[in-house]
Amino acid sequence: MANPVLVEVLRGAIVESAHRGSVAVVDADGGTVLALGDVEHPIFPRSAVKAIQALPLLESGAADAYGFRDREIALACASHSGEPEHAKLAAEMLGRAGLDRDALECGTHWPLGEPATIDLARSGAEPSQLHNNCSGKHAGFVCTCMHAGVDRRGYVDYGHRMQAMLRSTMEEVTGAIHGEANMATDGCSIPTYAVPLRSLALGFARMATGVGMGVERIKSAKRIFAACMAEPFYVSGTGRMDMLLMQAGQGRIFAKTGAEAVYCAALPEQGLGIAVKCDDGATRAAETIVASVLAGLLASDESLRTRLSELAAPAIRSRRGAVVGQVRPAEALTAAPA
Repeated sequence: MANPVLVEVLRGAIVESAHRGSVAVVDADGGTVLALGDVEHPIFPRSAVKAIQALPLLESGAADAYGFRDREIALACASHSGEPEHAKLAAEMLGRAGLDRDALECGTHWPLGEPATIDLARSGAEPSQLHNNCSGKHAGFVCTCMHAGVDRRGYVDYGHRMQAMLRSTMEEVTGAIHGEANMATDGCSIPTYAVPLRSLALGFARMATGVGMGVERIKSAKRIFAACMAEPFYVSGTGRMDMLLMQAGQGRIFAKTGAEAVYCAALPEQGLGIAVKCDDGATRAAETIVASVLAGLLASDESLRTRLSELAAPAIRSRRGAVVGQVRPAEALTAAPA
């Protein structure tokens, strides 16, 4: 059975496009709060799980050894826009371990943020690994290796000890198998694993509550969420949805996007984890879905619900700036019980 239409795109008053997808909202004991579509279907979470992948950075003691503050921890969880502040901080993280950008094996691309790309091009400079949206995550991996006395070279490879640490961590937090049978390669060259959407939601509920975790992991997970919510610019960038959602939540919402329209979020106060996947890979749809779900779950706070509902229904504008349409949650989403 096809997943339901969760997002509609209007031009004028007519639906021009529609996006199907699935949503899982789970508590830390595995109880289902909301399930739309096939939440057991394995999906690649891509960058949406960077907060879980940052656990070894803290648990190993590397973050404290290198004096990382909230900003550095947030950048280790980021898919940043490649703005100057992002690239500079990634370089500083590496510098504390005595390394430079050549230690990164994430590859190079122009900044995700259009203004940052324009400014970089105008300066006559070329992008480096530091502008890669995953440079903070990779800096965290390299620093973990250096602190643990592990040869950092080849840290992106499946057989490297860094990746073994990540697999073990991901399995323990999500409860889903991470192995060669369900592995592929992410855009930044590390392995990514196809796991059920519901498992991702469970993982973020556990991160939010500490249920099923040891004392040190509970402390690390709490610190990661707190850092990201305190420094959302370093998780994403100017005007990006991760930043907007966490700014709106003011410490009540953790949110992280991933490529191909994956979104994960958590509500620490409620002990809930959220995972979203839009079938066609459209980021605009995943953003609308996660903002709408959050609005429903936080409906008791009228001001916050209103802001989240606004984020869930962005206007479509012409090249002259006139409003000509709207992206909006479809009935299957708005009618879902909160």
